[in-house]
Amino acid sequence: MQTKGTSQISRTGHPANDRNVPFSSNGIRLSGWEWIVIAVLFSALFYFWSALWAPLETFEPGPDYRLPYALGSDYWLYERHCRLACSRHETLVIGDSVVWGHYVAADNTLSHHLNTIAGRRQFANLGVDGIHPAALAGLLRHYGRDISGKNVIVHLNPLWMSSKKHDLQTDKEFRFNHPKLVPQFVPNIPCYKDSFSKKFSAVVERDIAFLGWTSHLKIAYFENMDLPAWTMEHAYENPLRAVTLELPASDSDNQQEQASWRQKGISEQDFQWVELGTSLQWRFFRQTIGLLRARRNTVFVLVGPFNEHMLKPDSRQAYHQMKNEIETWLRRHNVACYVPEALPSELYRDASHPLGEGYAMLAEQLFENPYFKSRILATAGK
Repeated sequence: MQTKGTSQISRTGHPANDRNVPFSSNGIRLSGWEWIVIAVLFSALFYFWSALWAPLETFEPGPDYRLPYALGSDYWLYERHCRLACSRHETLVIGDSVVWGHYVAADNTLSHHLNTIAGRRQFANLGVDGIHPAALAGLLRHYGRDISGKNVIVHLNPLWMSSKKHDLQTDKEFRFNHPKLVPQFVPNIPCYKDSFSKKFSAVVERDIAFLGWTSHLKIAYFENMDLPAWTMEHAYENPLRAVTLELPASDSDNQQEQASWRQKGISEQDFQWVELGTSLQWRFFRQTIGLLRARRNTVFVLVGPFNEHMLKPDSRQAYHQMKNEIETWLRRHNVACYVPEALPSELYRDASHPLGEGYAMLAEQLFENPYFKSRILATAGK
C-alpha cells in the first residue's frame, strides 16, 4: 500500500522515477567541456607554477654570490642564479669547486679577485662544488640556456682525469657527484649503474620546471628529504613553517681553511693519469666548449693550475704531457686559453684548490695574459 506523496521504491533502493538519472549522488557534476577547461588550468599551473614562485622567494645575489654548498644539487636555483648573472655581469666564470672556492670565503674567490682588479662587477661566480666535466656539460645544456652571447671563462680541473675512477671509466659501480646531470642512457657511462626508473626520472625532471621546483623545495627547506621522510624526522613540526622563503647565505656552511697542503701533512701522490684520447671527462669538456660556442659565447679556457708540487716525478711527467696535449688541442681549435705554471707550493690547500692568496695571484696572471686581454677584456661591454 503506497501513501499519497511518496514514490515507489525499487529493489535497488532508488526511486523508480529516477532510474534514468545518469549519475549517482555527486557534489559536483562536470560536462566534457568543463573537464577540458579544468585540465587546461591544471596543466598551466603545472608548467608555470615555478615561475610564479620565484617572486615569492627572497633571492638577491650580492656581488660575490655563489650557490650555497648545501644547495649544490639545486639545479632549479642554479638556473635562476644563471639568469640573473647573465643580466648583471659581462663575464661568467664556470667550473667546479676551484671556481666556487672550496676553502675560501666568498670574498676571496677567483671571481672576486678578478672584479677587484677590474674595479667593477664584471665577473660572476657560476661555479658548483663537485661539478666534473661530464656533469658540467649537462648542467649548461639543461640549466644554463640563458648563457648566450656572453664572455665565459671555463675552468678545466685536471684532477678529473687523474685516474680511471675519476674519469668514470671503471666498470665497477662508482657513486660520483651530480649523477642527474650526466647522460642517463647514451653514451653509456660504465660506472653509472642506477635503475631505469631513476634514470628516467632524471631525464623527465630536466624538461619539466615543476619537477625541478619540487626538488628545489626538498633541497632548500626539507633537508633534501621528501615530505613523508621529513615528517617522520620532524613529527611535531608543521611542514608549512619549514618553507621560510629565505635561502641560506653563500658562506653559511663552507669550510674556510688557510693551511697549506704541507701544513696539513698531505703526502706526495702518484696519480695514474688517463690517456687524453680515451678520457670520458675530456670528451665531455670538449662538448661543453662546442655548446657554449654554438650559443655565440666568447669562450676562454683556464687549465688548472694543478698543484704539481705534490706529484711524484713519474706522475708529474705524465701530467705535463697531458697538459701539453690539452693546450695543443685548444689552440688548434682556436679556443683562447691559459695554461699557467703551478703556483708556489704554500698557496695550495690540496691537489687543485688554491688558498686566497693563490686566487689573487692567478687573477693577476690572467689580466696579464694576452689571450685574456684580447678575448675577454677587449670584448667586455660590447
